[in-house]
Amino acid sequence: MACGFRRSIACQLSRVLDLPPENLIKSISAIPISRKEEVADFQLCVDSLLENNNDHSRPDIQVQATRLAEKLKCDTVVSEISTGRGTVNFKINRELLTKTVLQQVINDGSKYGLKSELFSGLPQKKIVIEFSSPNVAKKFHVGHLRSTIIGNFIANLKEALGHQVTRINYLGDWGMQFGLLGSGFQLFGYEEKLQSNPLQHLFEVYVQVNKEAADDKNIAKSAHEFFQRLELGDTQALALWQKFRDLSIEEYVRIYKRLGVHFDEYSGESFYREKSQEVLKLLDSKGLLQKTVKGTAIVDLSGNGDPSSICTVMRSDGTSLYATRDLAAAIDRMDKYNFDTMIYVTDKGQKKHFQQVFQMLQIMGYDWAERCQHVPFGVVQGMKTRRGNVTFLEDVLNEIRSRMLQNMASIKTTKELENPQQTAERVGLAALIIQDFRGLLLSDYQFSWDRVFQSRGDTGVFLQYTHARLHSLEETFGCGYLNDFNTACLQDPQSVSILQHLLRFDEVLCRSSQDLQPRHIVSYLLTLSHLAAMAHKTLLIKDSPPEVAGARLHLFRAVRSVLANGMKLLGITPVCRM
Repeated sequence: MACGFRRSIACQLSRVLDLPPENLIKSISAIPISRKEEVADFQLCVDSLLENNNDHSRPDIQVQATRLAEKLKCDTVVSEISTGRGTVNFKINRELLTKTVLQQVINDGSKYGLKSELFSGLPQKKIVIEFSSPNVAKKFHVGHLRSTIIGNFIANLKEALGHQVTRINYLGDWGMQFGLLGSGFQLFGYEEKLQSNPLQHLFEVYVQVNKEAADDKNIAKSAHEFFQRLELGDTQALALWQKFRDLSIEEYVRIYKRLGVHFDEYSGESFYREKSQEVLKLLDSKGLLQKTVKGTAIVDLSGNGDPSSICTVMRSDGTSLYATRDLAAAIDRMDKYNFDTMIYVTDKGQKKHFQQVFQMLQIMGYDWAERCQHVPFGVVQGMKTRRGNVTFLEDVLNEIRSRMLQNMASIKTTKELENPQQTAERVGLAALIIQDFRGLLLSDYQFSWDRVFQSRGDTGVFLQYTHARLHSLEETFGCGYLNDFNTACLQDPQSVSILQHLLRFDEVLCRSSQDLQPRHIVSYLLTLSHLAAMAHKTLLIKDSPPEVAGARLHLFRAVRSVLANGMKLLGITPVCRM
């Protein structure tokens, strides 16, 4: 990919440098476009060659670049060779660039950028991704939103690259909160309310029983007893727990559908309540388990009593803890999926927890622990609806839809829509996702409704608007023009800048696949949309000669196709009208 241009340059370089083309391909990168001047299309960083050659004498880089450029010749692919700071730059034959890029975008469709030589030889892996993971019987908290959209993005990208991905939602469906909820429901619960609005009612019960337990030791005691009954397999306690779990999952599935997210497996901590006992036995057999004076069981990961390296794995009454169940889940998933990589997507507050879990797996003798990876993310601050602080994700989705409907109604260019509610939700979700993905995932950020819904600037609304506008062009003019096209009609600086930017898509996908950061794709799509918006004003189709109009329509169609591909990877459904 990069339409084979990178390989063609690598082949010429390999003859001069006496290195295999495969060793050179990743050293040749597409040059980012510049608004100030026309730039070449590709550059070779001479520094990277010296690293390849293990040449530690490091002669003057600029001299090396000049010498190398002098040995290279222009051909049918490369029309100009020049040097920059420590680089050799290559300009592609303009008509060949135009024809090849546009044909490849149209022919490859949703696979454009993914068939690149940057990904050749990439082994197909089995990848397990655990994300979202809300707590059963508590409403889907907005804090779970980041885990859901980040995990969905990683899964989409890995699947697009041909890996076998298993998406797991590991529910918080076990633990002391179920003791509180079970005993609380017996005191304050109503069956009718549970059936009509399960998560809302369970949340109310949970809040009330927590409040009461703080003042009444008997309630705290009965909660503890209820959880012990669950752990011992009491049929009545388990039946009530199962009802809470089933009703909660039904509600989650409905919310995930609105987000455009799906899972291959709904797992949960409850699956590992028995297997966690086996983990404790294994830790004990390896001499790693220590009992404290309080009766709890711990593992000292430092080996010298460092308090920051102590992980509690069992309560004094013998019941399991979150860490124990995570160990059991990891072992079970390896048995079940034989994964090459397992990724956990949770907030950065759990960084230490996962470090300890991976370390314990290692000292238990599971070498595959090094295949486990934690992708941490920062906290969203200041997300409020008109009614006050946000507690639940559904409130955010409803707020997005209603605000977007209002915005769309006030814009004169808004088209008559078949389903305005669905369009408003898709545009609103794009706005939310782009605001979330613009920076480093690890960063905390301040949420702003005003910024989310700006139709101009670097927002999801702008991406959707650009896609809808380009789709409208195709609908209006498409039928007569989308056959062959004359490349000579796309040699103006604006067209060339767009083609150069389309050329870089594979590199952007490669960067995101390496560091799992969506911001590279976001930045790329925003630049593409700004280029398209400027071109839309000057590269007119209406009243242009048919040959010119046809070529420009091809260009805009390619932009819309790549824009849609990138948006879908991010978890955004592109809209065709708004």
